[in-house]
Amino acid sequence: MERNLTTGSVFKTVVRFSLPFFLSYFLQTLYGMADLFIIGQFNGVESTTAVSVGSQIMHMLTVIIVGLAMGSTVMIGRAVGANNRRETEGYIGNTITLFTVLSLVLTAVLALSVKPIVAAVATPFEAVTETENYLLICFLGVPFITAYNIISSVFRGLGDSKSPMYFIAVACASNIVLDYIFIGAFGLGTAGAALGTTLAQTLSVIIALFVIRRRKTGISIKKNDLKPDKSAVANILKIGIPIALQDGFIQIAFLVITAIANSRGLNDSAAVGIVEKMISVLFLVPSSMLSTVSALAAQNIGAKKHDRADRTLRYGILISIAWGILCVIVMELSAEVFVGLFTDSEKVAVLGGQYMRGYVLDVILAGIHFCFSGYFCAYGRSGFSFVHNIISISLARIPLAYLASKMFSDTLLPMGLATCTGSALSVIICAFLYVYMRRKPLKCT
Repeated sequence: MERNLTTGSVFKTVVRFSLPFFLSYFLQTLYGMADLFIIGQFNGVESTTAVSVGSQIMHMLTVIIVGLAMGSTVMIGRAVGANNRRETEGYIGNTITLFTVLSLVLTAVLALSVKPIVAAVATPFEAVTETENYLLICFLGVPFITAYNIISSVFRGLGDSKSPMYFIAVACASNIVLDYIFIGAFGLGTAGAALGTTLAQTLSVIIALFVIRRRKTGISIKKNDLKPDKSAVANILKIGIPIALQDGFIQIAFLVITAIANSRGLNDSAAVGIVEKMISVLFLVPSSMLSTVSALAAQNIGAKKHDRADRTLRYGILISIAWGILCVIVMELSAEVFVGLFTDSEKVAVLGGQYMRGYVLDVILAGIHFCFSGYFCAYGRSGFSFVHNIISISLARIPLAYLASKMFSDTLLPMGLATCTGSALSVIICAFLYVYMRRKPLKCT
């Protein structure tokens, strides 16, 4: 099942590999947006706010797991690029063991921390109980969220970006059906939304495991491969931890901004929550490019084809910029219309349109530094990505969003613009780091 990505046209390889990534992320985002859309059809603003806040927290958890799993994707990709089958199987086995333990610990800790988490993001009083119900059920499904992302990281490291797309398609379709059953037919509200999400993810993992058992992957994982190897685990974590921390802090920054919006009232909270869901759709291409650049560059680095890794980065940036410009044009013309699809409140739609018009510029800027992050990760320099994101969050994104909220109490546009400043700072830092790397002999760490 391994696919060699170190030959042929770089541009065509980027496009072909990224399309399944894009569709996977689209389906995963649709998976999350289904809860918000369907709850809005049957319940009020309180339930919509509960799902938007709860799903943001779950999204943060998911991206942290995905970031950590990036270490597995890169190390498996390098082993495949170097044609080292034994090393490939060892990294896959250690990935399974590491993330199984992690998921069990996370489930226990999070299930016991629901109330403090809901309080920490300043959830509006009217939505507290429903948010707690939503999160408790979703937290119990963490092992299945982790399992899906482990499976996806392994397949992508092997050069297969299509299989994860099929698995998430199953989850997405199941979630929509189950949401209508639990929320619409049974009237379970936010608890029904969470239950549908958790059961759909479980079904996806079961089908994925069934397919893996039936398919001839060319990889044979033995019992000894599952035994923790200090070197393999260290290599995975060396790359994965900085990416996970980076993604976690980015999501914490978004949650802080959500908390700032929550403090402004229920309408502002609902507007920001809806736009955050919408923006996750617009970020699909940048996110796909990050993962594509990382996976493709890793294989080429393993094959010692550094020039191809560099060209992969450049094509990823160009594609991200083109997509970002398109998103800006569409949203500047019709932001309120899109926000209005998720709410019957005209006030929420107007506020959401304001926030979106400022925020949408971030799609261009984030697309650029996402690609750089994937490139740095492939070389084992994931610490670079961690540094530029921490600087941008602490010096720009959060403080400016807070100031905008206090200075402009009647509009969300300045808060939307404030989010872009962080990405602009990240782009500048990434450019300097890239020049620094190019001036030295290119090698992975």
